[in-house]
Amino acid sequence: MADEKISAEEMLNKIFSIMQSLYSEMSRRKGREKVFEILAELGRTLVDADRASFWRWDKRARLLKTTAATGTQQIIISDKTGLVGQALAENRVIITNEPYKHPKFNAEVDKKTGYVTKSILVMPVANCRGEIIGAYQAINKLGGGGFDEAEDTKRLSIAAFVCGLVLESDIFLADSEHDKLTGLKNRFGLHSDYRGGQGALIICDIDFFKKVNDTFGHNAGDAVLKHAAKILSAHGNVYRWGGEEFLIVLEGANTSEAADLAEKIRRAIMNSVCLFDDKKISVTMSFGVAEINRALSLEENIKVADERLYRAKETGRNRVVC
Repeated sequence: MADEKISAEEMLNKIFSIMQSLYSEMSRRKGREKVFEILAELGRTLVDADRASFWRWDKRARLLKTTAATGTQQIIISDKTGLVGQALAENRVIITNEPYKHPKFNAEVDKKTGYVTKSILVMPVANCRGEIIGAYQAINKLGGGGFDEAEDTKRLSIAAFVCGLVLESDIFLADSEHDKLTGLKNRFGLHSDYRGGQGALIICDIDFFKKVNDTFGHNAGDAVLKHAAKILSAHGNVYRWGGEEFLIVLEGANTSEAADLAEKIRRAIMNSVCLFDDKKISVTMSFGVAEINRALSLEENIKVADERLYRAKETGRNRVVC
């Protein structure tokens, strides 16, 4: 009994140390990745596992991604595969102490790394509305014997609860940085991403966009915005700046390179057709280009590019001014 008491105290001290690190990291502005690493370590410690990982469920892309994993690099798989996929699909804890005999076990990672998986515990993680948003996975119970469904599930639920809250906050932040219509990042996302290094800005908007809405309706206007966003998103970091206006940040580019890219995009937009219902809608775009001046703020640099966009509009539209 004395040995068990010491062991319990040691584990408690480990948990306290992990939670102290978690508290410290959560107060840092850029500590999200580290937070998930600490939470993975918390789960590993609670169930006395060799490895642990926390999976984020990207429902739009139908992918599972390890936000943090002890002992391995990031893994990305389809949400229809593996024990994690099954746990999410069935919304239940899955434990197997003979993984190589389990029909859903994906042995490819073991084959690539040489690691031998002997036992697995997967627990779905939900947000405050009860929606499944990810999963905890613990691998290889130390000391042998495999995972115990009652005891280890109870222990891991502590980490799963905390991780669910943190992931929900992370998802909410990511959603707030994206425009729901086009899927592009918005102004908030730009301010979060912007580092002010060497590069160039391209600001552009759709010519006579009001006419599109007046002629074909606002749903058609939304389709045109998504059409333009799809073409733009293939080039650099693209943001919906507002209305029919978009911004492209080109890290490391100079004015000439940015102007060449803007001209390439201008032609692509001009030669494309947006299909909406049975209508074919064609539009053009105007562009203003400016090299980033690191002595200026983001808003000041955008103002320079915006003045050139205004000149493009005033001198005929469907052109690039740099």
